[in-house]
Amino acid sequence: MELVKNIFFNTDKIIENSKLKISYVGTLYQNASEEVFLHYGFGANWDNVSDLKMQKTELGFQCEIEIIESDLLNLCFRNSNNEWDNNNGKNYSFTIEKTEKGETEEENTSLIVTKNSDMQIHKGLSKTYIWSKKVRIAVYKIIKFFPKIISGNYKRKITE
Repeated sequence: MELVKNIFFNTDKIIENSKLKISYVGTLYQNASEEVFLHYGFGANWDNVSDLKMQKTELGFQCEIEIIESDLLNLCFRNSNNEWDNNNGKNYSFTIEKTEKGETEEENTSLIVTKNSDMQIHKGLSKTYIWSKKVRIAVYKIIKFFPKIISGNYKRKITE
């Protein structure tokens, strides 16, 4: 899967007939949008198009979608002012991997639990993933805003 610096998933592979959690820290998040909506569809023709309001968190805007049987997931984002982040008109596209017949996400999870009878391994991986996301976002913010703070060109928005 091609990495995109402002979009993160809860898994390294997008697999059909599974759920996918999406975290977005792109332009709309950086410009302090209050609401961001995920606009997504499947395949080259954007089949089954949907819009979904994302939740604002300290890790960015997040939501969870169901991946259907298709070969491609297409994404773009918009805020309540109808400003779009669509990868400069190219949209964000990701390949969807096929599952083997009879295999589902629930079966995959149960296999992992069976192999790792100690549930602490599974919980530790989840915490590690969350902390790695926090660290990536913190490093990004430091790189982007540190020069502005040093030079005095950083203007903070004050809301009443």
